[in-house]
Amino acid sequence: MRFAISIPQDLNDGEFDPAAFRAFLRRAEELGFDGAWTQEQVLGTAARSSPLETLTYAAACTERIRLGCAVFVTPRHNPVHLAKSLSTLDQLSRGRVDVGVGIGARDRSLSAFGVEPDELVARLTEGLDLMKACWTRPRVTFDGRFWRLDDAAMEPKPFQKPHPPVWFGARHPNALRRAVRLGNGFFGAGSATTAQFAEQVGVVREALAEQGRDAADFSIAKRVYIGVDDDEARAWKRGADTLERFYGRSDLTPVAVCGSADACVEGVREVIDAGAEMVLFTPLFDDAEQMERLAAEVMPHLA
Repeated sequence: MRFAISIPQDLNDGEFDPAAFRAFLRRAEELGFDGAWTQEQVLGTAARSSPLETLTYAAACTERIRLGCAVFVTPRHNPVHLAKSLSTLDQLSRGRVDVGVGIGARDRSLSAFGVEPDELVARLTEGLDLMKACWTRPRVTFDGRFWRLDDAAMEPKPFQKPHPPVWFGARHPNALRRAVRLGNGFFGAGSATTAQFAEQVGVVREALAEQGRDAADFSIAKRVYIGVDDDEARAWKRGADTLERFYGRSDLTPVAVCGSADACVEGVREVIDAGAEMVLFTPLFDDAEQMERLAAEVMPHLA
């Protein structure tokens, strides 16, 4: 089993503590976490920092831990700019970058990015093709529906060859099969229940067999919202408040794992039994304290 931790991204105006941020990342390495991951939210009420800048800062604070975003909503990005930024980050981190991609929500904010709802899948797949071309080819000629290049070059290439691993955030069976066809891994959403995740893993495994891919070369992970607290009622109340702030909904507690360390071990083990090979812990409160408790009281019982 591999375990990762979410990088704290709440950045209320004037409240960022650089020393605490550096200490959190360094401690995550000391505790043996395999990865540290961000999320992306460009528009919204949550004061969430941008993933690329956050990951770049994290790369400067660490030496070993892998760094990723689950996920970049790539249809809202220019793929050439995103490819350049990620290639640079992969060089700066000496090959520690994981790239999560997904289509995001079909909501009214798409117009701010010049994107139509019916274009999302096409923009995701074409944009990823163009990013991979920029990462792997010395010269790129590309004639797509949305983007075109004529004998263009992008340097530096990523440190990892041929390019950083690409993880797909996906729910629909078609999206899960697309992940197997185009990606290196599937990342189950934190807002999915364990039962939903188990169904998704089943589709992924069927697609791996259908496409003749070696399951050992395709990773499966899930984000787990978690809160370890000996006072179970308090854990669920604080967790529910955080999820409502994240999603604007009060009905998401079934996706979380909260309570005593033993209860959290049981809940996370269900996720592992459902098929997760890596668990991304996303603490619902007290990030640094929760990371310590997860490493001391939960992870040793799941290895």
